[in-house]
Amino acid sequence: MFSTPRNSPARSAAEPCSDDGPVAYLRVVDTDAYADWESVYRDNVARLYRLMYSRVGNRPDAEDLTSEVFRTALRPLRLGSSKGEVRAYLLTTAQTVLASHWRRHLGLAVTSIDPGAESAYFAEPSGSDPPSNAPNRANQILVALPDRYRRILELRFLEACSIKEAAQSMNVSVSNAKVLQHRALRMAAKVAEELDP
Repeated sequence: MFSTPRNSPARSAAEPCSDDGPVAYLRVVDTDAYADWESVYRDNVARLYRLMYSRVGNRPDAEDLTSEVFRTALRPLRLGSSKGEVRAYLLTTAQTVLASHWRRHLGLAVTSIDPGAESAYFAEPSGSDPPSNAPNRANQILVALPDRYRRILELRFLEACSIKEAAQSMNVSVSNAKVLQHRALRMAAKVAEELDP
């Protein structure tokens, strides 16, 4: 907005009081904002890691997913936002990243993070990993599967074998191993739904 000429009628209280040309309006920045990207990372990395660990139950996946949240959020995130807005955005991004993770690995999209996990995210870090139910849950799912389905999932996801290595270990063709894996993931997703109360 520009100042009004000297011969104009009286200004309102909301208008600037300068007759020297254009007037720059300043926006008040919330003091509860992050100073730089480094402080965004330092303040939120432990929280996001704990959240991811509580959902996947192992360090490597939790670390990878935490990194993916920051990579995904980096471009659209604005530093001028308040800390609460930044944390809410990171939590929403974490939800999306986690859904993609489960879709890739189980064929099951987990599209929400329960309220207890959200409150754990906003709590201060305690310095130790929270207990996770994921290993027991994965074991319950695997035990409920037929032997061949259980074996293909164990080879692919627990022993980190390639599809070719898994096929050789099971004495089947690569295409057969792919079909087995697809069917095993679909059945595992159904079993997981049945285990939920």
